[in-house]
This record gives sequence, C-alpha cells and structure tokens, in this order.
Amino acid sequence: MAETVEQLHLLLRVAADLVVGREVLHELFDASPKLIGEVWRRRPDERVDVVASDLGHIPSVSLPSAAVRRLTAAEVGLLVTIVIWSINFTLTKYVLDHGFQPLAYSAVRFTTAALLFSAITFALERSLRMSRRDLVFLFGAAVVGIWLNQLGFVYSLQYTTASTAALVFGTLPIFTMVVARLTGVELLSKRFVAAATVSFLGVALVALGAHGEVAGSPKGILLALLGSATWAVYSVAIAPLMRSYSPFRISALALLMGAALILPTAAPQLATQDWDLSPLVWGILVVSIIGPLVITNVLWFTAIDRVGPSRASLYANLQPFLGALFALLLLSEQMTMLQVAGGLAIAAGIALSRRRPAIPAAE
Repeated sequence: MAETVEQLHLLLRVAADLVVGREVLHELFDASPKLIGEVWRRRPDERVDVVASDLGHIPSVSLPSAAVRRLTAAEVGLLVTIVIWSINFTLTKYVLDHGFQPLAYSAVRFTTAALLFSAITFALERSLRMSRRDLVFLFGAAVVGIWLNQLGFVYSLQYTTASTAALVFGTLPIFTMVVARLTGVELLSKRFVAAATVSFLGVALVALGAHGEVAGSPKGILLALLGSATWAVYSVAIAPLMRSYSPFRISALALLMGAALILPTAAPQLATQDWDLSPLVWGILVVSIIGPLVITNVLWFTAIDRVGPSRASLYANLQPFLGALFALLLLSEQMTMLQVAGGLAIAAGIALSRRRPAIPAAE
C-alpha cells in the first residue's frame, strides 16, 4: 500500500511537468465552453476557427504554424475527449464485472445515446436530412466504426484488463496515419511521423511497465487492436462529410445507424440479461452515455475538422497513460516507473507534433 501511495505521489509530481498539464487546466474552463457553443451556433457550411484565442464564424484557412503555441479550443476539446475516453475503459470494465453482459451494455448505451443525440440535433438544426449518397457512405462507416468497433471494445474488456485495453488502443494514431495516407486525406510530414514514433514508443513503455508484461489473453489484445483499427478507419472516413454537415448531424445519424446494427446482434444477450443491477452500475451507465457517446462525439469530430484526423488521433496517445492512472485510482492497479516514463514520452510526441502540422493533401 505504501508503495502504491508513493507511486501516486510520483505521478502527481510528474504530471506537473507534462507538456500539456498546466496549460490544459487553464484552457479547459476557458476554451471548451466556447468551442461547444460555437459548434451549436454555426451553420453546416461553416467551420470553427480560433484567432487570437477568440472564436468566430470565418472560412477555414490554413495558416503557417509558429513554434509551440497556446492550446486552441479544438486541442482542448481533444484533451477533454481523451480524458473521458480514458476513464471509460475503467467504467466499462467495472459494469461488465458487476452484472452487464457485453452486447447488452452496448445496445442500451447506443440506443439511448442515439435517441438523445438525435433529439438534441433536431432541436438545434430542425433537420436530420442528408443526401442518399452520403447516407450510404455513412452507413458503411458506421458498420466499421461503430458496430465492429463496439464488438472489439466490449469483448476486449471481457477478456483482458482495463489498463491493457487502454494500452493497446494507444495504437490508434499509427492506424490513423496509415489509413489517412492510403486514402489521400493527408500527406504526412517527416516531423509528424517522428512525433508519432516517439509517442508510440511511449505507449510501448507504458505496456512494458505493466509488471514486465502486457496482462490479459491474446484474444483480448487482438480484440482491442480491432477496436483501435476500426475507429481509425471511421475517423478518417467521416472527415469529408464535415464539409457539408455539422458534427451534430453526422453523429446523430451515425449513432442511429450504429444502434440499429448493434440491437439485432445483442438480442440474445438482451433476452437473458438480469436487469436487477446496483444503483452504481446504473449510474455508470448514465455517465457512459452522456460523456463518451454524446459530448465526445461533438468534440472529437469538430477537432478532426480543424486539425485533421492524424493529429487528432495523436492526442489519443495520452489515453494509455491516463487509462492506467484511472485504473490505479479506481481499480487498485499499480503504475511503475516505466509507465511514468511512457507518459512523458507520449507528451513529448504531442509537443513535437504541435510545432508543425501534417501537410494537407491538395484538393
């Protein structure tokens, strides 16, 4: 117990020196509400831009980046998203260990979130209309990025620990870079590739720090890789739709499609699910709907519209470190010096990427 407390104290000292630490705390309460408010007010053909730390309705313009700068509202949104996603591994692991069957849990989450998010979007935009061609494209993306992604996510947590699943999901930026390059969405600079490499090495250190080996069965690790790869494909695929539709409309329709796909798959588990669950489990379910599915959908895809899918996914490299931290605090797991070093490497990779953006593909 004393060792765990000492490690936690070390983490708190290290966190104060992380590249994003103090800056995030300062920007979080300032920029994030502005970002969400701006997304609500904008028209589908407008993007959110930040100039001199202020938000405005202006066309998207690629500006040359200077040295390391203050976090923009989109970057703060990314960090908030990653924090929520990180804790979701621990929360999901808890509910699966305390009565929920994997697909029954996903079905309830996505159906509720889809109805809630669609109602919010319709109230804001008075329409969920999308062209037939875009609907077909979005459905294909939902098959990969929601249906397959959820199969990988929930069953990885069924067969492995929350911290291990979070570590494996740290491969998201690597998958996203590959998909973005193959599809021509982005041409990646050497600096960006180096940043991703440094950050991915940090992920490896976090993994090696888990008592010298990655805990969990090979099946669980492979399912986590499936979840990571499918989310990368989804993130890149959705980016072009942001030119024509708001993130609210895209997310609402994608969640509806995802729920329609998950419900038939989950039908056997829904029929046998014991619904006599503790108040804590039901409370976690509510949190897992509002945070990881409603709030983060808007923040994540708005950020992709502003900074590109590869850079947005690079911030996900903080997820393994934060996931391990939440497991330490909430599931009594331990964190080693290698994991602390991995967290620092992850932050260093993100800092390196922010010095110069990925080069956008010519249109």
